[in-house]
Amino acid sequence: MRKALQNQMSGERRYRIIGVDDEEGILDSLTVLFDNSEYEFYGAQDPVEAIELVKKEHFDLMLLDFMMTPLHGDEVVEEIRKFNKELYILLLTGHKDMAPPLETIKRLDIQGYCEKSDKFDQLQLLVESGIKSVKQMEEIKRINDKLSESNDKLEKAYLEMVETLRFAVEAKDTYTRGHSDRVSEYSVLIGQKLGLTEDQIKTLRIGGLFHDIGKIGIPDSILLKPSKLSDDEYSQIKNHPAIGAHILGSADIFKDIIPIVKHHHEKYDGTGYPGMLKGEEIPYLARIAAVADTFDAMTSRRSYRGPIDIEHVKDEIKRCEGTQFDPQVAEAFLEILNNNYEKIQENKRIIYKMKSFIQRKKVLQYSNYIGVSDYD
Repeated sequence: MRKALQNQMSGERRYRIIGVDDEEGILDSLTVLFDNSEYEFYGAQDPVEAIELVKKEHFDLMLLDFMMTPLHGDEVVEEIRKFNKELYILLLTGHKDMAPPLETIKRLDIQGYCEKSDKFDQLQLLVESGIKSVKQMEEIKRINDKLSESNDKLEKAYLEMVETLRFAVEAKDTYTRGHSDRVSEYSVLIGQKLGLTEDQIKTLRIGGLFHDIGKIGIPDSILLKPSKLSDDEYSQIKNHPAIGAHILGSADIFKDIIPIVKHHHEKYDGTGYPGMLKGEEIPYLARIAAVADTFDAMTSRRSYRGPIDIEHVKDEIKRCEGTQFDPQVAEAFLEILNNNYEKIQENKRIIYKMKSFIQRKKVLQYSNYIGVSDYD
């Protein structure tokens, strides 16, 4: 009684115990045992009623008779474990020889069993031990929740930093501004055409946005060079997928898009980079991003040429089926270009309008971050 009063005064909650036994006398004894204790006890004679009660209300521990009608104790646990994996369960048996097999106890995650007796010393010890375990599980869950919350904040901050880097990359070259957004949108269109899942579409969308993040590690003199690159310069350019994968590898939230970032320059015939992967060795979503990336490169203005005519672009995609591109992915995109090219043009217009405002804002953030007055 003193402990129950202390718990009330300290504001601690009373742990709830449910006893299930088809013998009324046993439940009466348990009620007396836990009366004025630190626990709140509820008795149920009908095992079916007890299952429904556990569905509706929270209990921390269950004392469960094994031999009952219409359901035995193990059958009750079987039903409860379908919707509640955390309830701490102690099985009560008339004799240890009547306990269920050990493999059943393990399979149903029954925490222990106790022989019925006129004396409740052993039962009280098992209950106290059980409640301590419940308290420890609650503390672990509380700590995990706090860690998860902290990780979420760290990941959000990291995401914002990488997003700023992405805009800084595109701000270096006015000719590629909006490129990642367009690759993202084209990749999504292809994914939808191929009937991919929502999770895969989401990965394509984010992967497209960050596919060129590694270019932050490439010198401006190479990225902005108006003439043809030397072999050494081109070798440096080819490092950007690996650089991007390294940048994103520090945060778990990017793990699904790293294959896109790292392998969007692989070619279906195995002549691409960085891994010279061939055919289905190339991650599927990276094969989609590769088509979207190449399409945007061909249809965008460059310092050394204007955008390529759409009919020539379609011919080039067709020509590169099976060599540069996955034939299935290329055909899906060609169908979009032939039947729904207006959607692509509309997306380009929307992205162009959005970029003028967002780009400047993000670049200024990045400039402030690295201590530079202007990054244009």
